[in-house]
Amino acid sequence: MATTLFDKIWDAHVVQAIENGPQVIYIDKHFIHEVTTPQAFAGLDKRGIKVCRPKQTIATADHNVPTKDQNLPIKEKLSRHQVDTLIENCKNHGVELYGLGHPFQGIVHVIGPELGITQPGITIVCGDSHTSTHGAFGAIAFGIGTSEVEQVLATQCILQTKPKKMRITVDGVLGKGVTSKDIILYIISKISTSGGTGYFVEYAGSAIQSLSMEARMTICNMSIEMGARGGIIAPDETTFAYLKGREFSPTDFDAVVEKWKTLKTDEEAIFDKEYTFDAADIEPMITYGTNPAMGIKISDTVPANDDAGLEKALQYMDFQKGQSLKGKEIDYVFLGSCTNSRMEDFRQFCSLVKGKQKAPNVTVWVVPGSKQVEQQAIAEGLDIILKEAGMELREPGCSACLGMNEDKIPAGKYCVSTSNRNFEGRQGQGARTLLASPLMAAAAAITGKITDVRELM
Repeated sequence: MATTLFDKIWDAHVVQAIENGPQVIYIDKHFIHEVTTPQAFAGLDKRGIKVCRPKQTIATADHNVPTKDQNLPIKEKLSRHQVDTLIENCKNHGVELYGLGHPFQGIVHVIGPELGITQPGITIVCGDSHTSTHGAFGAIAFGIGTSEVEQVLATQCILQTKPKKMRITVDGVLGKGVTSKDIILYIISKISTSGGTGYFVEYAGSAIQSLSMEARMTICNMSIEMGARGGIIAPDETTFAYLKGREFSPTDFDAVVEKWKTLKTDEEAIFDKEYTFDAADIEPMITYGTNPAMGIKISDTVPANDDAGLEKALQYMDFQKGQSLKGKEIDYVFLGSCTNSRMEDFRQFCSLVKGKQKAPNVTVWVVPGSKQVEQQAIAEGLDIILKEAGMELREPGCSACLGMNEDKIPAGKYCVSTSNRNFEGRQGQGARTLLASPLMAAAAAITGKITDVRELM
């Protein structure tokens, strides 16, 4: 029988199936961080249980860490306590920790791929919703709650109901200034924040296949923003080339690649739902509201319907129906998060700001996703480009994505952000977030306002 890529991986990991109910799924890799693990480890300790397979658990500090002076003790009390607790728990349970100061430290969804831990055909979980990022490699990856983190630590398995399957096909050639961030914001704007609920999404089509691995990660990262359980892209030569020679990639690489090549959806496989989009219809995108589906092409205007949710969002954002966002002054620009903090994102951003100055009315935060990204950016001289433009390369962490650490946007201020969520208060109480690509963020940093990046290219 013809099966999807998702079916092939899922079915190979079923340990036990409950009739007319959920299934016990084996987990190959478990990423953990300082925010969603304290209660999970406390639960193990209370029951006198050790981590079942510590070698399959990888820890890092990312969500609540400062992005300046990481060589000094953490000033903020809660952040310091969380990081110290993670250090202690990892030590007690024999879990590898890439903490502050470690050359592999960084955002979980950045370090997994760049270290070669993320591989085709495996299952991955983490106590973070954007674990779907790893699906770009042809892996089944999804976020879990704290009680489930404890479940996986204790058993290396998780109880899950199998999602339905959706395929989203994007065919054609992307236009000038259009990136993977624009593709996913466009898709979410078309199918809504609940359009993927109950589904695991496979992305396909010539436009998707043309993307780099880092661009594919951006697409899969935001699958959760359409309500999907996760996103997946079939591995191909682009995937194999990316993984070759990575720190934890297989030593018998060529032999393993032959197995990876079988990981694709059969031609006659059936999906529960399908969408098809034309790449030529996608422009640089910008959000105007308080969820990721409230996005428009930069050439469009804010919708003018009678939806109560739209009314509330526009009141929060202080925008009007029918308004063009082009020319709107902004206050902050944030390049970072697990969505857009990789080398490709930094190169795109710096290609536009090179030789220019940031607008005087704008504060720019440039935060790498990992120590490896930070060091590579320095090696390529991107820190000098940023400094000459009046910007600063900070140290790795989730930073202004979620308003949990020190990097918060002040109330009422507008931030063009490369992160994944524009909820009310997401980047700080009262902060107004406009989601965009690294190129659109660079254009805003230079001009001090929302700008169609194509005008600067």
